[in-house]
Amino acid sequence: MLALLGRSVSVVELPAGGGDDDDDDDDDWYANLLWLGRRKCLLLTHAGTLFSIFVPDVRAAELRPLGPYLAEVIAAALRSEGLPPDALGSLDSGSLQVARTASRSVLGFMNDMAVHVDYAVASAGGHSRCDADTISRQLRRTPYNRGGYLYPIDLVIKRASAASK
Repeated sequence: MLALLGRSVSVVELPAGGGDDDDDDDDDWYANLLWLGRRKCLLLTHAGTLFSIFVPDVRAAELRPLGPYLAEVIAAALRSEGLPPDALGSLDSGSLQVARTASRSVLGFMNDMAVHVDYAVASAGGHSRCDADTISRQLRRTPYNRGGYLYPIDLVIKRASAASK
């Protein structure tokens, strides 16, 4: 992902002590570039909930500037689930910071998701026939073991309802 973005973003260094499974990192978003069928695809995952978004066939030009693009993709995914755009925190594209991966466990979950996405795209007959929204919805409804099997969509709904109180 960083190679694709090139000089259009500057990478910040995380403070010492941040890292694997640190609660302060629960509001972070992780982005992974997947190559499926010789096409670049984007997998976005919220660290605290594992709420994920699959975006097929992305082009480098679409990702520049990165902040507004990601904010719109995330807001659209939340709207598609009937959730408010701030259900996972502020989507201020101006405050975006790009850093290297801080959580090996989130990266592990994303690697597992990438296998599921690859299979779903292949099963659909390729990029032109796959439904990215359906794949994303399925990722959000797949339980992941984080000290108990939890569904990402349930965690986001819980967060949104707690924030509205």
